[in-house]
Amino acid sequence: MLPFLKAKKPQLLGVDISSTSVKLLELSRSGGAKPRYRVESYAVEPLKANAVVEKNIADIEAVSEALRNAVRRASTRTKEVAVAVSGSAVITKVITMSAELSERQLEEQIMLEADQYIPYSLDEVNLDFEIVGPTAKNPETVDVLLAASRRENVESRVEAIEAAGLIARVVDVEAYAIEKAYRLLADQLPDYGEDPTIAIVDIGATNMTLNVMHGGSIIYTREQNFGGKQLTEEIQRRYGLSYEEAGMAKRQGGLPDNYVPEVLEPFKEAMAQQVSRSLQFFYSSSQHNSVDHILIAGGCASIAAVDELIEEKTGSPTTISNPLAKMSVASSVKAQSLSNDAPALMTACGLALRSFD
Repeated sequence: MLPFLKAKKPQLLGVDISSTSVKLLELSRSGGAKPRYRVESYAVEPLKANAVVEKNIADIEAVSEALRNAVRRASTRTKEVAVAVSGSAVITKVITMSAELSERQLEEQIMLEADQYIPYSLDEVNLDFEIVGPTAKNPETVDVLLAASRRENVESRVEAIEAAGLIARVVDVEAYAIEKAYRLLADQLPDYGEDPTIAIVDIGATNMTLNVMHGGSIIYTREQNFGGKQLTEEIQRRYGLSYEEAGMAKRQGGLPDNYVPEVLEPFKEAMAQQVSRSLQFFYSSSQHNSVDHILIAGGCASIAAVDELIEEKTGSPTTISNPLAKMSVASSVKAQSLSNDAPALMTACGLALRSFD
């Protein structure tokens, strides 16, 4: 059975396969109780259009080619990879089991009972579990996180990775990778006392994902179709460019003077509205009516002053996420490029941290 939640061997490349790019990150660690991390290598490699559609790999060869290019650009010799599937492609459930069972007995018991929790045939899914800890108010049982994903979601990623000459060692869930990376960010935030409620909003090319953290764990996740692709398409339409030319112009500049007031500012307003709307869904489905802080991640986080607009719209302090801010950087890594890309590397960072489990 493919490892699905548990890392087995150290030194992994964190590989985030999104709808428009492959992001690769390699970390090392030194020190004991307060470990220090270093970025050893990284790369962001664009994907061909429609190679990944709605977080499903549609063109395995295109993804493996991008992976090969990313490995070459990063100049890494590490071959083992941690990759993630989308939270929307995963069923998770916390179940309670006897604390007296060994891990092997636990696995056998879970496999016997899994069909109670998974709405698919067990032949169609990859399944794994992780012991969370003792059940609150019952020391005789433990809480066990059960996770399952349709086999094709996992196998397409494994196939692309292996076609690139790499080894898929861990298949994780994006939300758990984000949760892991957040632990590096927690001490960068103001002191909100015990158990602050933090919203992490990852806005990529086609999807916006809200993960709300409380007590260091994710308590709410919501995905919706919104992202930077809409800005690229508006540039394409407004200025008569190809999609590729529009994407390049968006990143590098050189657009007419009316671009900022007539195209970029309305898109930023739409971003702020989408974040506010997602938070309202969270408030209506929970006991919370506010969040202590908002962290903006993903490619759209690089848009100038978008954090200020979101803070104004939501009333919550907002900053751009940078999980690599306190890390040292290998001499072969371009520090400025890394800093620019850092908000989009949350998932890759969480996956790279699986090296140290």
